[in-house]
Amino acid sequence: MRLLLLRHGQTESNMIGALDTAIPGAPLTELGERQATAVPAGLPAIDSITVSTLLRTQQTAAPLAASRGLVPAIVDGVKEIQAGALEMKSDHHSQGEYNATAYAWALGDLDLRMPGGETGHEFFDRFDAAITALSGETALVVSHGAAIRTWVAARCDNTSGAFAGDHKLANTALVTLRSTRHGWHLDDWGDAPIGGASLLDARAVDPMGKGTVPA
Repeated sequence: MRLLLLRHGQTESNMIGALDTAIPGAPLTELGERQATAVPAGLPAIDSITVSTLLRTQQTAAPLAASRGLVPAIVDGVKEIQAGALEMKSDHHSQGEYNATAYAWALGDLDLRMPGGETGHEFFDRFDAAITALSGETALVVSHGAAIRTWVAARCDNTSGAFAGDHKLANTALVTLRSTRHGWHLDDWGDAPIGGASLLDARAVDPMGKGTVPA
């Protein structure tokens, strides 16, 4: 199987650096809508679309679903890592605590709990189950920055746990994986939106697009 993981388009929470993980979450900005509109032209043929329970993934997938005649499946398991007590906080300390916890999971510390939120075990159990349930030759999952980075770092045979904290993931950047006999292999990590660098917002704080863990 070929697995495509697409980060959702930009939201106002991304712009101000807010840890927005609860349902339904913020909608796409005007730039986010343009990012979503650019997705269909940049994707290969796919057999299915899976989105999370957060509005921004569903809005991101809408132009693609319309162009390909597919109905996205809404799956709770691929939602963002839950911020718990840090929800909607945008200060540097909270951003750092959130990212440090998520990336510690990628390094194997699964007992660690997000303050007031889930543990690494709970995150991987739900995300793994959602990926295992996918079918078809090429499946697209529209998910979230920290979730994608953490899961790929821990589950691919050619990445280390440190990968999550070392690689940024822009809005509507695409990650391409393929299944192997032993799990998953990372083939490509997109460093810009599918529509190109012109769709980046260099001014946005975006705590889950950062390439390093804030102090």
